[in-house]
Amino acid sequence: MNAAAAAASPTREFAAGFARDRVAVAALALLGLLLAAALGASWISPQDPYDLAQLDILDARLAPGSASSAGGIYWLGSDGQGRDLLSAILHGLRISLGVGILSTVAALAIGLVIGLVSARAGGWIDALLMRVVDLQLSFPSILVALILLAVTGQGVDRIIVALVVVQWAYYARTVRGAALVELKREYVDAAVCAGYGEARILFRHVLPNVLPPLIVVATVQVAHAIALEATLSFLGLGLPITEPSLGLLIANGYTYLLSGQYWISVFPGLALLLAIVSINLVGDRLRDMLNPRLH
Repeated sequence: MNAAAAAASPTREFAAGFARDRVAVAALALLGLLLAAALGASWISPQDPYDLAQLDILDARLAPGSASSAGGIYWLGSDGQGRDLLSAILHGLRISLGVGILSTVAALAIGLVIGLVSARAGGWIDALLMRVVDLQLSFPSILVALILLAVTGQGVDRIIVALVVVQWAYYARTVRGAALVELKREYVDAAVCAGYGEARILFRHVLPNVLPPLIVVATVQVAHAIALEATLSFLGLGLPITEPSLGLLIANGYTYLLSGQYWISVFPGLALLLAIVSINLVGDRLRDMLNPRLH
């Protein structure tokens, strides 16, 4: 077997193992469909929920399948502002997924650097960084995010910063634990003897070997970030009304539940549930496949 075939063999085995799990494949297909719908929201949604000229207050709180004043059909009904709920969900899904993914990527990058530096430096630097991590993890995520948003205000950029602050410590702790194991291996000693710099040792040799557990943590944290953003928006501290995420759409329909107009909250809630469940199922399958103890 040549080198290229040997390198491709684990990838094919990984893909085949994933394909054998029907639940994981279904979850990945659903996640791909949600991502495609979110990315194409501007083209496939029947209405632009941000354009006030397209809204008609006479169309407010229409039941699913009702006809609009403009002649269209509200397949999922309309909300209290007369917005087509299907269009609002598609645009809200784009915001929720975007906030979750961007905050996770930024937090991962920060935690990755801190974890690698902490494991390699050791001594008082490691102790100091880990005490900061312990302090961060000792507070509930939602409490920290609530305080930050209460100080900084609403907005997509502010909620992403708040989610980064509450997430980076998870990655730093995970990376440090995995890096401590890898730094004791022979290939690191060989790299040191070869005169490689610290940055090359950490990011070219150690980093590829700590990525598997990091991928699992990142997948789960994306779902956690989406749920946390929805909670904050539901409480009125996340995104403004002009940038409706799924959490804000649920909050907008909450006051109408008792009057029987369930669709305003239920359909955005189902979209949020499907997104979180599909991400968690994919993350669980990745965890099982990347953990050698489970084989």
